[in-house]
Amino acid sequence: MRDDFLWTEQFRPKTVKDTILPDELKQTFQQFVDQGNIPNLILSGSAGVGKTTIARAMLEELDCDYIVINGSMNGNIDTLRNQIQQFASSVSLQGGRKYVILDEADYLNANSTQPALRNFMEEYSKNCGFILTCNFKNRIIEPLHSRCSVIDFKLNKEDKLGLAAQMFKRACMILTEQNIQFDKAVVAEVVKKYFPDNRRVLNELQRYSVSGVIDTGILSNVQEVTLSKLVKSLKDKNFTEVRKWVGENSDAEAADIFRKIYDKSSDFVAAGSIPQLVLILADYQHKAAFVADQEINLTACLVELMANVEFT
Repeated sequence: MRDDFLWTEQFRPKTVKDTILPDELKQTFQQFVDQGNIPNLILSGSAGVGKTTIARAMLEELDCDYIVINGSMNGNIDTLRNQIQQFASSVSLQGGRKYVILDEADYLNANSTQPALRNFMEEYSKNCGFILTCNFKNRIIEPLHSRCSVIDFKLNKEDKLGLAAQMFKRACMILTEQNIQFDKAVVAEVVKKYFPDNRRVLNELQRYSVSGVIDTGILSNVQEVTLSKLVKSLKDKNFTEVRKWVGENSDAEAADIFRKIYDKSSDFVAAGSIPQLVLILADYQHKAAFVADQEINLTACLVELMANVEFT
């Protein structure tokens, strides 16, 4: 599948102004553009919030030469060294500073690759800047933090409401441009479920639009995860039903399920067991960043809750 076929690439904003971010963040990035100089950056936040998009938008506005390297796929030392050295050591065709966008930098080995990246930053500092994106900034070594300005993509409730409305408007514009018939209420449900992961919103809408229509027929696929059936199975220590529930909700993000259990825990867990529940959720949420199979990891978490938490 070509990148330009993906809506996330085809409709990726080209300017800071067009990005969907809180005003305070946009002002910061716009200042970098206006000054014509972007410092080394670490952009930290959850998946799909626009970290790579804003990095590319700034560089597009400044007409800079840049490359994008995926740290989780091409993060070994040799690949990184060859790509960065070849790019950073040459003179920019545009005559200005060059940049390396290193996506998912938190997946780089902290004992080998990240220290090597520190050396690259020093060696090519006059000619090349670096923008690192990550979901977990604590997995980036301190020497890299000290060489970069760290910007957190945190959204408060007011931000989320306004940005979700912007994403809804953007989604409707894209669907109209693609000649897709759509029910606005259904599009709103998709945005509500997946926001602030804007990438996921567009990917899901593109998937649902294959038939040329987005209507109430897809609502069964985007409905919110409900916990009532799961809680009953946990109380009854019915592993078969717990495993079945996980399978039925395999389309849901594990992080969303962890959060929903955390938010609703006081409704079905004894007060004395809530601290234990929090520790278990935190442990498996951390593991979710590394495991190959999220369904198995979620099932293991629920089994541990079933065994160690007292339900009311």
